Amino acid sequence: MTLAVLGTGIMGAAVARNWLRAGREVRVWNRTRTHAEPLAADGAVVADSPADAVAGADPVVTMLFDDASVAEVMRAAAPGLAPGTLWLQLSTVGADGADQLAGLADELGLVYVDAPVLGTRGPAEQGKLHVLASGPEDVRGRVEELAGPIAAKVTWLGEAGRGSRTKLVVNSWVVTATAALAQSAALADAIGVDFLPLVAGGALDLPYAQFKVPLMQRRDYPVAFPAAGAAKDARLVGELAAAVGVDSSVVDAARGLLDEAVARGFGEDDMAAVYEAVRSPE
Repeated sequence: MTLAVLGTGIMGAAVARNWLRAGREVRVWNRTRTHAEPLAADGAVVADSPADAVAGADPVVTMLFDDASVAEVMRAAAPGLAPGTLWLQLSTVGADGADQLAGLADELGLVYVDAPVLGTRGPAEQGKLHVLASGPEDVRGRVEELAGPIAAKVTWLGEAGRGSRTKLVVNSWVVTATAALAQSAALADAIGVDFLPLVAGGALDLPYAQFKVPLMQRRDYPVAFPAAGAAKDARLVGELAAAVGVDSSVVDAARGLLDEAVARGFGEDDMAAVYEAVRSPE
Protein backbone atom coordinates (compact mmCIF):
# COMPACT_ATOMS: atom_id res chain seq x y z
CA MET A 1 0.00 0.00 0.00
CA THR A 2 1.29 3.45 -0.95
CA LEU A 3 0.15 6.61 0.79
CA ALA A 4 0.21 9.96 -0.98
CA VAL A 5 0.66 12.98 1.27
CA LEU A 6 -0.24 16.28 -0.39
CA GLY A 7 1.15 19.18 1.60
CA THR A 8 4.42 18.88 3.52
CA GLY A 9 4.47 21.89 5.77
CA ILE A 10 5.07 21.52 9.50
CA MET A 11 2.24 19.03 10.02
CA GLY A 12 2.30 17.24 6.68
CA ALA A 13 6.02 16.54 6.87
CA ALA A 14 5.66 15.18 10.40
CA VAL A 15 2.87 12.73 9.55
CA ALA A 16 4.69 11.61 6.40
CA ARG A 17 7.82 10.85 8.45
CA ASN A 18 5.87 8.87 11.00
CA TRP A 19 4.28 6.74 8.30
CA LEU A 20 7.71 6.19 6.76
CA ARG A 21 9.13 5.12 10.13
CA ALA A 22 6.26 2.66 10.42
CA GLY A 23 7.41 1.05 7.17
CA ARG A 24 4.79 2.51 4.85
CA GLU A 25 5.53 3.51 1.28
CA VAL A 26 4.90 7.23 1.00
CA ARG A 27 4.82 9.64 -1.92
CA VAL A 28 4.84 13.33 -1.12
CA TRP A 29 4.08 16.52 -3.00
CA ASN A 30 4.28 20.16 -1.98
CA ARG A 31 3.64 23.30 -3.98
CA THR A 32 7.15 24.45 -3.02
CA ARG A 33 9.15 21.35 -3.88
CA THR A 34 12.06 22.26 -1.61
CA HIS A 35 9.74 21.78 1.37
CA ALA A 36 9.12 18.17 0.32
CA GLU A 37 12.62 17.19 -0.76
CA PRO A 38 14.04 16.62 2.77
CA LEU A 39 11.59 13.71 3.13
CA ALA A 40 13.49 11.82 0.44
CA ALA A 41 16.20 11.14 3.02
CA ASP A 42 13.55 9.36 5.11
CA GLY A 43 12.51 7.18 2.19
CA ALA A 44 9.71 9.18 0.60
CA VAL A 45 9.28 9.53 -3.15
CA VAL A 46 8.97 13.22 -4.02
CA ALA A 47 6.47 13.75 -6.83
CA ASP A 48 6.48 16.55 -9.35
CA SER A 49 2.70 17.03 -9.35
CA PRO A 50 -0.35 16.05 -7.30
CA ALA A 51 -1.44 13.69 -10.08
CA ASP A 52 1.94 11.94 -10.02
CA ALA A 53 1.80 11.64 -6.24
CA VAL A 54 -1.61 9.98 -6.13
CA ALA A 55 -1.27 7.64 -9.12
CA GLY A 56 -1.82 4.16 -7.73
CA ALA A 57 -1.86 5.42 -4.13
CA ASP A 58 -4.55 4.59 -1.57
CA PRO A 59 -5.10 6.44 0.70
CA VAL A 60 -4.57 10.02 -0.39
CA VAL A 61 -3.91 12.39 2.52
CA THR A 62 -4.29 16.18 2.39
CA MET A 63 -2.65 18.47 4.94
CA LEU A 64 -2.95 21.96 3.50
CA PHE A 65 -3.81 25.48 4.68
CA ASP A 66 -7.52 25.79 3.93
CA ASP A 67 -10.46 24.44 1.95
CA ALA A 68 -9.58 26.41 -1.18
CA SER A 69 -6.06 25.02 -1.32
CA VAL A 70 -7.30 21.48 -0.65
CA ALA A 71 -9.88 21.70 -3.44
CA GLU A 72 -7.37 23.17 -5.88
CA VAL A 73 -4.81 20.44 -5.19
CA MET A 74 -7.33 17.60 -5.34
CA ARG A 75 -8.63 18.82 -8.68
CA ALA A 76 -5.04 18.90 -9.91
CA ALA A 77 -4.64 15.34 -8.61
CA ALA A 78 -7.80 14.11 -10.33
CA PRO A 79 -6.09 12.57 -13.40
CA GLY A 80 -4.17 10.20 -11.12
CA LEU A 81 -7.03 9.26 -8.78
CA ALA A 82 -8.75 5.90 -9.04
CA PRO A 83 -12.46 5.64 -8.17
CA GLY A 84 -12.99 4.35 -4.65
CA THR A 85 -9.69 5.72 -3.31
CA LEU A 86 -9.81 6.65 0.38
CA TRP A 87 -9.28 10.38 0.89
CA LEU A 88 -8.12 11.16 4.42
CA GLN A 89 -8.57 14.92 4.77
CA LEU A 90 -6.52 16.13 7.76
CA SER A 91 -6.53 19.89 7.12
CA THR A 92 -8.56 22.41 9.15
CA VAL A 93 -11.11 23.61 6.61
CA GLY A 94 -14.15 24.64 8.65
CA ALA A 95 -17.72 23.43 8.54
CA ASP A 96 -18.70 24.77 5.12
CA GLY A 97 -15.33 23.79 3.69
CA ALA A 98 -15.70 20.21 4.91
CA ASP A 99 -19.14 19.96 3.30
CA GLN A 100 -17.87 21.38 0.01
CA LEU A 101 -14.97 18.93 -0.01
CA ALA A 102 -17.43 16.09 0.59
CA GLY A 103 -19.17 17.21 -2.59
CA LEU A 104 -15.86 17.23 -4.43
CA ALA A 105 -15.17 13.70 -3.20
CA ASP A 106 -18.51 12.56 -4.62
CA GLU A 107 -17.67 14.25 -7.92
CA LEU A 108 -14.30 12.48 -8.07
CA GLY A 109 -15.67 9.12 -6.87
CA LEU A 110 -13.59 9.06 -3.67
CA VAL A 111 -14.34 7.74 -0.19
CA TYR A 112 -14.12 10.88 1.96
CA VAL A 113 -13.09 10.94 5.60
CA ASP A 114 -13.09 14.36 7.24
CA ALA A 115 -10.40 13.97 9.91
CA PRO A 116 -8.74 17.17 11.15
CA VAL A 117 -6.18 16.72 13.90
CA LEU A 118 -5.65 18.23 17.32
CA GLY A 119 -2.04 18.97 18.10
CA THR A 120 0.79 21.18 16.95
CA ARG A 121 4.35 20.58 15.78
CA GLY A 122 5.55 18.62 18.83
CA PRO A 123 2.70 16.07 18.98
CA ALA A 124 2.80 15.72 15.19
CA GLU A 125 6.50 14.88 15.24
CA GLN A 126 6.01 12.48 18.16
CA GLY A 127 3.09 10.65 16.52
CA LYS A 128 0.75 11.81 19.27
CA LEU A 129 -1.93 13.73 17.41
CA HIS A 130 -5.62 13.35 18.20
CA VAL A 131 -7.55 12.58 15.03
CA LEU A 132 -11.19 13.75 14.90
CA ALA A 133 -12.46 11.37 12.24
CA SER A 134 -15.83 11.41 10.53
CA GLY A 135 -17.02 9.51 7.48
CA PRO A 136 -18.48 6.21 6.34
CA GLU A 137 -18.66 3.64 9.12
CA ASP A 138 -17.36 0.89 6.86
CA VAL A 139 -13.90 2.50 6.65
CA ARG A 140 -13.64 3.28 10.35
CA GLY A 141 -11.37 0.33 11.11
CA ARG A 142 -9.07 1.16 8.23
CA VAL A 143 -8.83 4.81 9.26
CA GLU A 144 -8.03 3.87 12.86
CA GLU A 145 -5.31 1.48 11.65
CA LEU A 146 -3.84 4.14 9.35
CA ALA A 147 -3.81 6.64 12.21
CA GLY A 148 -1.72 4.34 14.41
CA PRO A 149 1.70 5.76 13.48
CA ILE A 150 0.59 9.40 13.64
CA ALA A 151 -1.87 9.58 16.52
CA ALA A 152 -2.21 8.77 20.19
CA LYS A 153 -5.99 8.88 19.90
CA VAL A 154 -8.73 8.66 17.29
CA THR A 155 -12.22 9.92 18.11
CA TRP A 156 -14.86 8.73 15.64
CA LEU A 157 -17.64 11.29 15.31
CA GLY A 158 -20.06 9.89 12.75
CA GLU A 159 -20.91 11.34 9.37
CA ALA A 160 -18.36 13.36 7.41
CA GLY A 161 -18.22 17.00 8.49
CA ARG A 162 -18.57 16.40 12.21
CA GLY A 163 -14.81 16.16 12.54
CA SER A 164 -14.30 19.66 11.20
CA ARG A 165 -17.09 21.09 13.33
CA THR A 166 -15.64 19.49 16.45
CA LYS A 167 -12.16 20.78 15.63
CA LEU A 168 -13.54 24.32 15.69
CA VAL A 169 -14.92 23.79 19.19
CA VAL A 170 -11.40 23.03 20.40
CA ASN A 171 -9.75 25.76 18.36
CA SER A 172 -12.17 28.31 19.78
CA TRP A 173 -10.56 27.55 23.14
CA VAL A 174 -7.02 27.61 21.73
CA VAL A 175 -7.25 31.02 20.07
CA THR A 176 -9.17 32.73 22.87
CA ALA A 177 -6.94 31.23 25.58
CA THR A 178 -3.83 32.43 23.77
CA ALA A 179 -5.23 35.93 23.40
CA ALA A 180 -6.22 35.95 27.09
CA LEU A 181 -2.71 34.87 28.09
CA ALA A 182 -1.27 37.65 25.95
CA GLN A 183 -3.51 40.17 27.71
CA SER A 184 -2.44 39.05 31.18
CA ALA A 185 1.23 38.71 30.28
CA ALA A 186 1.28 42.15 28.66
CA LEU A 187 -0.33 43.78 31.71
CA ALA A 188 2.11 42.03 34.02
CA ASP A 189 5.09 43.03 31.91
CA ALA A 190 3.89 46.64 31.72
CA ILE A 191 3.76 47.00 35.51
CA GLY A 192 6.92 45.02 36.15
CA VAL A 193 5.64 41.78 37.69
CA ASP A 194 6.04 38.15 36.63
CA PHE A 195 2.71 36.63 35.63
CA LEU A 196 3.34 32.89 35.89
CA PRO A 197 4.28 32.74 39.59
CA LEU A 198 0.97 34.43 40.40
CA VAL A 199 -1.00 31.41 39.14
CA ALA A 200 1.56 28.59 39.44
CA GLY A 201 0.32 25.54 41.31
CA GLY A 202 -3.22 26.85 41.71
CA ALA A 203 -6.52 26.26 40.00
CA LEU A 204 -5.73 28.94 37.42
CA ASP A 205 -2.46 27.36 36.36
CA LEU A 206 -2.32 25.65 32.97
CA PRO A 207 0.45 23.69 31.21
CA TYR A 208 -0.49 25.70 28.13
CA ALA A 209 0.26 28.95 29.96
CA GLN A 210 3.60 27.58 31.16
CA PHE A 211 4.52 26.92 27.53
CA LYS A 212 3.22 30.06 25.81
CA VAL A 213 3.84 32.87 28.31
CA PRO A 214 7.66 32.51 28.32
CA LEU A 215 7.60 32.96 24.53
CA MET A 216 5.66 36.18 25.00
CA GLN A 217 8.00 37.41 27.72
CA ARG A 218 11.03 36.80 25.48
CA ARG A 219 9.17 38.12 22.42
CA ASP A 220 10.55 35.11 20.56
CA TYR A 221 8.06 32.86 18.79
CA PRO A 222 9.47 29.57 17.41
CA VAL A 223 6.54 28.15 15.49
CA ALA A 224 4.33 25.36 16.79
CA PHE A 225 1.05 26.76 15.41
CA PRO A 226 1.51 29.70 13.00
CA ALA A 227 -0.33 32.92 13.76
CA ALA A 228 -1.71 33.03 10.22
CA GLY A 229 -3.27 29.60 10.68
CA ALA A 230 -4.70 30.61 14.05
CA ALA A 231 -6.26 33.73 12.51
CA LYS A 232 -7.81 31.61 9.77
CA ASP A 233 -9.18 29.18 12.34
CA ALA A 234 -10.62 32.01 14.42
CA ARG A 235 -12.52 33.16 11.33
CA LEU A 236 -13.86 29.64 10.80
CA VAL A 237 -14.98 29.46 14.44
CA GLY A 238 -16.85 32.73 14.03
CA GLU A 239 -18.56 31.46 10.90
CA LEU A 240 -19.68 28.28 12.65
CA ALA A 241 -20.92 30.25 15.66
CA ALA A 242 -23.00 32.49 13.41
CA ALA A 243 -24.44 29.46 11.60
CA VAL A 244 -25.59 27.78 14.82
CA GLY A 245 -26.75 30.90 16.66
CA VAL A 246 -23.92 31.28 19.17
CA ASP A 247 -22.34 34.64 20.05
CA SER A 248 -18.83 34.96 18.61
CA SER A 249 -17.64 38.20 20.21
CA VAL A 250 -14.84 36.59 22.24
CA VAL A 251 -13.32 34.68 19.34
CA ASP A 252 -13.86 37.71 17.08
CA ALA A 253 -11.74 39.78 19.46
CA ALA A 254 -9.02 37.13 19.41
CA ARG A 255 -9.20 37.06 15.62
CA GLY A 256 -8.73 40.81 15.45
CA LEU A 257 -5.57 40.59 17.54
CA LEU A 258 -4.24 37.67 15.50
CA ASP A 259 -4.96 39.52 12.27
CA GLU A 260 -3.00 42.48 13.64
CA ALA A 261 -0.05 40.27 14.54
CA VAL A 262 -0.11 38.82 11.02
CA ALA A 263 -0.28 42.32 9.51
CA ARG A 264 2.84 43.23 11.48
CA GLY A 265 4.76 40.39 9.89
CA PHE A 266 4.32 37.62 12.47
CA GLY A 267 2.15 35.35 10.33
CA GLU A 268 4.72 32.56 10.12
CA ASP A 269 5.67 32.87 13.79
CA ASP A 270 3.91 31.01 16.56
CA MET A 271 0.47 32.25 17.51
CA ALA A 272 1.96 33.45 20.80
CA ALA A 273 2.99 36.45 18.69
CA VAL A 274 -0.53 37.75 19.35
CA TYR A 275 1.28 39.30 22.31
CA GLU A 276 2.74 41.86 19.90
CA ALA A 277 -0.71 43.18 19.09
CA VAL A 278 -1.61 43.47 22.78
CA ARG A 279 1.69 44.73 24.20
CA SER A 280 2.34 47.34 21.53
CA PRO A 281 -1.03 48.50 20.14
CA GLU A 282 -0.98 51.02 17.31
